[in-house]
Amino acid sequence: MKLVSGWRLVWLCAMLWGLRLAVVGADLPPVYAFPVPEREAGQRSALAMRCEPLEKVRVAFVGVGARGLDAVRRFRYLSGAETVAVADVAPENLAEAKKILAGVPGVDFYDGAEDWKIICRRDDVDLVYICTPWDLHAPLAVYAMEHGKHVAVEVPAALTIEECWQLVDTSERTRRHCMMLENCNYDFFELTVLNMAQQGVLGEIVHVEGAYIHDLRDYQYHGYWNHWRYELSKQRNGCLYPTHGIGPVAHVLNIHRGDRMERLGSMSTGQFGMSAYAAREFPADSRFNQETPKLGDMNTTLIHTANGKTMLIQHDVTSPRPYDRRFLVSGTGGFAQKYPVEGVALEPNAHAFLAGEAREELFRRYEHPFSREIGEEARRVGGHGGMDFIMDYRLIYCLNHGLPLDQDVYDAAEWSSLVELSQKSIELGNAPVEVPDFTRGEWKRLDGVHYYSAGEPDCLNETNQTTGGNN
Repeated sequence: MKLVSGWRLVWLCAMLWGLRLAVVGADLPPVYAFPVPEREAGQRSALAMRCEPLEKVRVAFVGVGARGLDAVRRFRYLSGAETVAVADVAPENLAEAKKILAGVPGVDFYDGAEDWKIICRRDDVDLVYICTPWDLHAPLAVYAMEHGKHVAVEVPAALTIEECWQLVDTSERTRRHCMMLENCNYDFFELTVLNMAQQGVLGEIVHVEGAYIHDLRDYQYHGYWNHWRYELSKQRNGCLYPTHGIGPVAHVLNIHRGDRMERLGSMSTGQFGMSAYAAREFPADSRFNQETPKLGDMNTTLIHTANGKTMLIQHDVTSPRPYDRRFLVSGTGGFAQKYPVEGVALEPNAHAFLAGEAREELFRRYEHPFSREIGEEARRVGGHGGMDFIMDYRLIYCLNHGLPLDQDVYDAAEWSSLVELSQKSIELGNAPVEVPDFTRGEWKRLDGVHYYSAGEPDCLNETNQTTGGNN
């Protein structure tokens, strides 16, 4: 009897579960559905929302730990923005921010736990850039929008379905942008594959995969302020950090721009890695050896879309293995993946990746316009190889020109919703759970993902509008 290797067994189980999802989706109602609140009077859709152009975007940073400090540094290279305020409760973080901004006039620094509210109430701030621990993301974003500020918020933008709806409703009501800072959408390879998919090179996209697999055991115990990430792992079990995996593939599938996620099923392994690490690294009487995190080592979530596509998203931050975001795109005309081996395979010989000049010519032809426009500068400035700078550049470019953002509030809500949706599925014995339609029925109004340039018209398709709500 031939034995099935470990990874093939995982794949087989995932596909069988996907089949169950498809069958359930076709014949039975989902086991659990979160309520979808009615859109309030006077509130309208934020799809392709345009706001007044800002010649110079005045930016306030709230939270300048590792991610925030690097953002402060990158913004020094953006001529369309200026930093006016920085807030953090850790004196050492503020000290580093002051070094980065040495010589920049007119920057105010705040160190109080509630000083972010002062920043949001200031008249000389256009954009609040939030890089705090996760549980503060949604409350700060909502408060900032309610005080007339655009928001850029680190991932995930929310931890609960309720918070996701708060972001959506506040953006729709206040007409302020809320962009989640999903940098992986701007990775050079991901952008190239997105361009290939949009140009039809890969045929009809049928299945996608994404992941966040990153050994963060040392960081869990030593790298985060007040152990905030470890504390969350004690409280939750599911796809706790989904957006790096789902963001790029969601845009490939045009989620809420012609398709939408309908339902998901999620399962996690038991928790083994954190306990083994704590036993090795800490004394027996340490709190870390007295506590047991809830977060399973590996979470696998399968999603079924309205157009019959599937998405597989994985999360593992406790296993000793190489970094992996997966990013796999499978279509009727070809296949692409970034991890563990980067490559593209196309009909009529898709049994092997393209190599040599054939690969180079393909990548030259379908290099994304962003890469051509600012790729060299992005690599020079840096930030995860340059994708962080492209993300910031595009955010400021769109605000300067009054354009719809590349990632809107519905992206933020949909991708972040996997945190609680996966948790709920696991609580219900891995049962299917309905994914809320945060557009409230308007997901067909946009004909695919579109990154705007100055002077371009909207891509709204009013003939596909299913409910009220004008821009």
